[in-house]
Amino acid sequence: MKKLFASLFFLIISFTSINSQTVIGKYAGEFLAIGVGGRALGMGSAQTAIVNDVTSGYWNPAGLARIKYPQVSLMHEEHFGNLVNYNYGAVAIPYGTDMSFGLSIIRLSVDGIPDTRNALYDANGDGILDIHTDRLDYSKITEFSNTDWAVYFTFAKRQTENFYWGANLKIIRRDLAEYGATGIGFDIGAYYSPFENFYLGANIQDATTTLIAWSSGRNELISPTAKFGAAYEFNFLGGRLIPALDFDIRFENRKFASNFNIGPVSFDLHSGFEYNFKNIFALRAGYNDVRQFTIGAGIFLPKLQIDYSFARFSQSETERLPDTHRISLILTLEEPKYLRNAP
Repeated sequence: MKKLFASLFFLIISFTSINSQTVIGKYAGEFLAIGVGGRALGMGSAQTAIVNDVTSGYWNPAGLARIKYPQVSLMHEEHFGNLVNYNYGAVAIPYGTDMSFGLSIIRLSVDGIPDTRNALYDANGDGILDIHTDRLDYSKITEFSNTDWAVYFTFAKRQTENFYWGANLKIIRRDLAEYGATGIGFDIGAYYSPFENFYLGANIQDATTTLIAWSSGRNELISPTAKFGAAYEFNFLGGRLIPALDFDIRFENRKFASNFNIGPVSFDLHSGFEYNFKNIFALRAGYNDVRQFTIGAGIFLPKLQIDYSFARFSQSETERLPDTHRISLILTLEEPKYLRNAP
């Protein structure tokens, strides 16, 4: 039952792209909204204003200009047990005194999906197929896969001491059974610190509307999503405490699928905090847009950061989907020869 539920969830998202004309598709880019990095996901994905490492290429491209050394990040996650595999990898390099470049890759795959399209049973021998699942010819059931790729090319620049901006060129590839689709889109981000320890961020995803063109001749448009965030950092119990709040504005007419809406415009909130004790360890908690409480922790080793997050997917009071555990790594080439050039 759990496997069937999860399969249907991802198939509904995927088949939307095939069984529609050129339209703004609700949830068309949903696989891009899962998130990356144990730190961010442990904080309920409240990252727009505080992200300052290699994962900025996903959360807010402007934050990439804040790195001082080259970084590499990896994450593997399994949704709904081992049904859905989600992988992420990224690299970021500081350039000159005020710029950074990055490359991020996301892959989501669901394998072994039963294909019953050619397995319906002709009960009366008159060419009329019985659509009831108990009349399937199981010998004709095959399997197919659903695989989604997203590649982000990121550029970021420090414009002034307190203001940064960045942009992504985003290439999307989707494969579902014999169908395939390709898309291209752009994200624009900004970061601003009006005074010490107070941070503001904004990220306009799919700023020009992203077109997903399917091999079937039918297309789908991913409408822009505006993400805004604020955070404040202060001393607490010998370490640093950072509460953060994000909200997303979408224009897909999600209505009751969002935290609240005004007509076709929907709003989703993310909140979280991080307690960092002298860059030795960190504790995190948050609440995300799909009404999940999240927790996480991080350990800081020489050149290596290990982050963990936990989330629970509730299906009903008597049955729930398997918990989701995420572990990510960030390797920092923290050596003098790799340090960003001083301004």
